[in-house]
Amino acid sequence: MRGDWTVYRAWKAARPARVEQWRESEAARGGHGSGGDRGPLGPPNGFTLLPWLLMGMGAISNLIKGDTPNPLVGGLGLLVFNSLYISVVFRAFDPRKREALSTRWSLAAMGAVTGALAVAYGGSWLLFFPLLGLATGTVVRGRRLGPVMFGLSTVAGAIAVYRDGWGALGIFYGTLLSGMVTAAILALSETVRELRETRQELARAAVEQERLRFSRDLHDLLGHTLSVIVVKSEAARRIAPRDMDAALAQVADIESVGRQALTEIREAVTGYREASLAGELDRARGILTAAGIEPVVRQSGPPLPPQTAALLGWVVRESVTNVIRHSAAATCEIEVRGAAGRARLVITDDGDGVGSTTPGSGLTGLTERLAAAGGTLRSGPAPGGGFRVTAELPVEETTQETARETVDDTGAESGVAVGTRSEDSR
Repeated sequence: MRGDWTVYRAWKAARPARVEQWRESEAARGGHGSGGDRGPLGPPNGFTLLPWLLMGMGAISNLIKGDTPNPLVGGLGLLVFNSLYISVVFRAFDPRKREALSTRWSLAAMGAVTGALAVAYGGSWLLFFPLLGLATGTVVRGRRLGPVMFGLSTVAGAIAVYRDGWGALGIFYGTLLSGMVTAAILALSETVRELRETRQELARAAVEQERLRFSRDLHDLLGHTLSVIVVKSEAARRIAPRDMDAALAQVADIESVGRQALTEIREAVTGYREASLAGELDRARGILTAAGIEPVVRQSGPPLPPQTAALLGWVVRESVTNVIRHSAAATCEIEVRGAAGRARLVITDDGDGVGSTTPGSGLTGLTERLAAAGGTLRSGPAPGGGFRVTAELPVEETTQETARETVDDTGAESGVAVGTRSEDSR
């Protein structure tokens, strides 16, 4: 006995694992086990309503025993009723067929046959009214359901009382209940199906959004990094015959940039990377100087919140990359202003500009990013020549105050004064 109890306890402990394994195997085979999209028995359909026809077995028994007057008429009526019932309940699960006029006429004919058989025979033939109510619940939906079901149940109750007295009044409740419950179950099933479809659509949208994010990040990261590598490689090639140490320093920078690019790409893949505005400004100075372009960086106003600074950092990265690639400029000015709930970034170069060409995917992606955050990005020829990129983002006052306090505390602890950055020109 003790051995049997031990075996039972071991079987019970291992049961959840076996059930989970069975569910996984069912899902792999496309089955409908618990946890699948369709549930244990799947959604209701026409076949789930066919067993209710067994309620007419009493009428069939009366026909077989010869207890029904005019059995030929009764048998014909029974055949017509069953045929109409099957047709209606199967058409009810197709939205287009359910709303078709032919389905409504079939339901009306079914009601006429039910009423005629009930008036003619009474007794067990009255049970066709709940079946009629069930079929009505599959077809009629919305606000019309209540009045239609109440009217049908009233007629069924009146005929039942007429044929079999007040004891048959339960036909009223049976008809009303069958129709209302059926309609409620089917409406709930349709709602669940719509929710599942919506969930799948949201999942597909999330995947597309993640792909778009990754493609933008990869474009910005690789475009900037490859531009830096090309510029520094050209600088190393130019100065190598004159100053080998300086050339080796450029090669070391190339190695550092490559390692940093690997780290950034890994972070972009995991979705945790955010561009730092201060870091991007420092990088812009270095890459512009290496490319022979004089950088002028100005920053004024209170510190920006991290999200705003990150977005502007992406704009700096992409814009500076475009300046190096396309502008042939001698000077590039970068100005950051934060005031009155609005952050503004302006990047201007004095090159020949790229305004005559179609904006690249980088600027297009940045425009969409800033628009999603309530900001704007404009690019085009500058009034005095060259090319200008202007980015604006809203900054909430509470967020700005919090950022200012955080930076002030950090500056006080480290002994660094936080204020307006003066012009930096090399």
